[in-house]
Amino acid sequence: MNVSHILAVALAVTLIAGALLSALRAFVAPRAIPDRLTTAVFAAMRHAFDLSLRGRRSEAARERLLVFYAPVSLLTLPVVWLSFLLAGYMALFWGLGAPTWRAAFTMSRLSLLYLGIDAAAEPSTTIVAFSETVFSLLLAAILVSYLPALYGAFSQREAAVTGLETLAGSPPSPVAMLTRYHRIAGMDHIGEVWDRWLSWFEVVQESHTSLQALVFYRSPEPERSWVTAAGAVLDTAALVASTLERPRDPQAELCLRAGYLCLRRIAGSFAIPYNPDPAPDDPISVTRAEYDAVYDDLARVGVPLKADRAQAWRDFAGWRVTYDAVLVALAVLTVAPPAPWSSDRVPRRWSALTRPETRSRAVAAAIASQPEPRVGAHDARHRRGTMTMTTTMMRDN
Repeated sequence: MNVSHILAVALAVTLIAGALLSALRAFVAPRAIPDRLTTAVFAAMRHAFDLSLRGRRSEAARERLLVFYAPVSLLTLPVVWLSFLLAGYMALFWGLGAPTWRAAFTMSRLSLLYLGIDAAAEPSTTIVAFSETVFSLLLAAILVSYLPALYGAFSQREAAVTGLETLAGSPPSPVAMLTRYHRIAGMDHIGEVWDRWLSWFEVVQESHTSLQALVFYRSPEPERSWVTAAGAVLDTAALVASTLERPRDPQAELCLRAGYLCLRRIAGSFAIPYNPDPAPDDPISVTRAEYDAVYDDLARVGVPLKADRAQAWRDFAGWRVTYDAVLVALAVLTVAPPAPWSSDRVPRRWSALTRPETRSRAVAAAIASQPEPRVGAHDARHRRGTMTMTTTMMRDN
């Protein structure tokens, strides 16, 4: 065996191990483990979809295309894994003595696709051929066996997102939710939301960090998104905890904690930066003027509000800062449809060659680095500064 054969065997081991480890990390490991191959597949598919989106300006046209992004990317993974096995075993067969690369390719192809075909002449290569067949079937079985789990988690997630339309409208809005409870059920009954969504945040955190493809699966209806739904519930809880004149609601605060922990864990699995211990006066993407508009809307429909608006704003901002950056970054990552105080925070002019994770990190960094104060009559400058900085960082990327 000469040097070229040794190098071929080393290359084969690298390709085969890369495919198997990628499958284990993507579907078998019980926690989010970064995998370059899976990331490269999803990033490449994202670039292709972004290029296709360039001429589509309407949200409906964008949604019709984006709904295929996650399924197509997921189905591309086994093709890539099997291609790695095919190339790896081809190099391995050649390194073990196949007369030509063409003969090695034939042996690898037959071993990959057909169980029981005697593609190898020597006992050692027969064992290698059998291992290739076993690994190829194993990779296919992993994907097939995990599809039910994937779609089960998706269905569980979307049940709550669909139900939120009854309470908060479409796209979901904290003003709509509070108004409906005030007029129909009474504010004393809003506590029923927190228990359901606290459990929802816990389930989504577990499923979307262990099965990261779920993050990109879009809702059945184009105007819905799990990210904007989460943002609407968290903003509603933050308003209840800070702005409404009513007894303290511990369940609302626990729901807020479950929510920001969920979004942080998911963002962290994509290496999106966030401050784990933000100060109450750290920058957020919601301005005082926007908060005042919501305060006035709630006052007009008769929702009981705290008289000290300035303190209520500070309390709301103190809650919002715990999830603001990761919420907006996940809205960018998933290309969420327009919704107030989440996916409407940043411009949509992206470079098709900028990785989605890079876009989200830039958004999170832009919000976190904002120097403008949030209190006072100068919030329009804060909003313009956030947008300007975000746009600049996107252009640099």
